Amino acid sequence: MTRIDAKFADLKAQGKKAFVSYIMAGDPDMETSLEIMRGLPAAGVDVIELGLPFTDPMADGPTIQLAGQRALEGGMTLLKTLEMAAAFRKDDDTTPIVLMGYYNPIYSMGVETFLKAAKEAGIDGLIIVDLPPEEDSELCLPAQEAGLNFIRLATPTTDDNRLPRVVQNTSGFVYYVLITGITGSAEADAGDVAPEVVRIRDASGLPVIVGFGVNTPAKSQAIAEVADGVVVGSAIVARIAAGDSVADVLGFVKSLADGAHAA
Repeated sequence: MTRIDAKFADLKAQGKKAFVSYIMAGDPDMETSLEIMRGLPAAGVDVIELGLPFTDPMADGPTIQLAGQRALEGGMTLLKTLEMAAAFRKDDDTTPIVLMGYYNPIYSMGVETFLKAAKEAGIDGLIIVDLPPEEDSELCLPAQEAGLNFIRLATPTTDDNRLPRVVQNTSGFVYYVLITGITGSAEADAGDVAPEVVRIRDASGLPVIVGFGVNTPAKSQAIAEVADGVVVGSAIVARIAAGDSVADVLGFVKSLADGAHAA
């Protein structure tokens, strides 16, 4: 059982919904992003999504694209991202960390080398958005053999014919992308979520976490009420980009987490 599996089992036992927070590793710099990361659990975050900076983040909107650019310009790399995770693990051995990004940096490092380093750094799961199920042998299956969850995205265009293929090797949870488009491009509508959550949960047997377009505590609560949890990224990254203090960023995160946990 991974930390992700344990976390969702614990939340289910408590009758609670999950709050998942995304930050970009190294934004605005490694020291500040690590300070924010260390404060996320106390702010109510159940699972941390740690963004891996990449030069061509095709699924991400301007907010996260710019965060990645800032991180890369500050010298952030895949190795340094894993070092950041390892530094977090020195003080927290329970909060799950999901590394979210694109395959190119992993491919460049080498899958076997990467998986060994990720496991040693305390990474629990991967979301690699540009590897479809047809490429499961590339990273998904080796990751699961190494003891990491491989989390897949489902979208409004994932129909009943496609869904079984999408979830067949997925573990940990399924990330349902509420909108068709890039991150931060539209607001979420809870009314569209409930039937999709049921459909995906029935197909996968896994918790369904909903993201893209969640940006307020009220929206966080509304989505969590019809899903197993909610993930917020762009709204948090925007606060970092605006120069908010670490305390203010974490205060905003707590408001979002409180919304999800009130569901």
